[in-house]
Amino acid sequence: MKPNHNVALVLGGIKGIGKAISLDLLSRGTRVAATWHDWPESLPAMQSDFAGTGTDHLIERIDLLDTDAVPGLVERIMDRFGRLDILINNIERGGWPVVHGRYTREQWDMEMATTLRAKQWVFDAALPFLRASGDGAVVNISSIAGIIGRSGPASYLFNEGYAAANRGISLLTETWARLGAPRVRVNELMLGVFETRHGPKTRGWGLLTDRQRQAIADHTLLARIGRMDDVVRAIRFLLDDAPFMTGSVIRLDGGYPLGGEPVAPMPEGVD
Repeated sequence: MKPNHNVALVLGGIKGIGKAISLDLLSRGTRVAATWHDWPESLPAMQSDFAGTGTDHLIERIDLLDTDAVPGLVERIMDRFGRLDILINNIERGGWPVVHGRYTREQWDMEMATTLRAKQWVFDAALPFLRASGDGAVVNISSIAGIIGRSGPASYLFNEGYAAANRGISLLTETWARLGAPRVRVNELMLGVFETRHGPKTRGWGLLTDRQRQAIADHTLLARIGRMDDVVRAIRFLLDDAPFMTGSVIRLDGGYPLGGEPVAPMPEGVD
């Protein structure tokens, strides 16, 4: 591991995708400030795993729905590290129809505030410092719910509000790319069904029948659920190997949106 000068802010770093991204950055010498709010039972493992990398880091508990608290978070990062180069906007709240049933106003508002509003406030607070780094990078993490909505086998996974919020993330990505240019690149990683996001390690997955779970796999061209290393590799690409990419969306979904109907055999024709 070779230390570098970069500092990354990773939202939702206590477990799952956010934790995997944080640990990969730390293992490569990038100092990381990672936030958490829920799942306090996972905090000891987060602290131990982060410390095990040997790279300086900051773990902050914050409710990102409290917009007044966001500037203070960024100030603490600057006080600790003196710079900010990377923002991984990994915060969302998804409503599983199989878990929540019909929307309540509270569920709708929470999904919108977490998936959209929190991202906006964090980006606004971070942007001046990302610009100052001279080579800033933002990755917005979204879901293919923004493409497929509540349809097909994913009807049990994605609510309308969650889908609408994720479609909105793409608009934020494009707008922020304009605001950040030329010193800050802003791209979006749109995820399909993953182990810890709408997949086997989530509460909703256990509520699906075997047939419903199999239908999701059958609808995915690569016939499997996404893994943490799939996300980590894509993040590495966006941060390290895509210096001419901004305002773009990369879909990482195993081909789920293309699945379903098979390609018919080529007919013989009449000539």
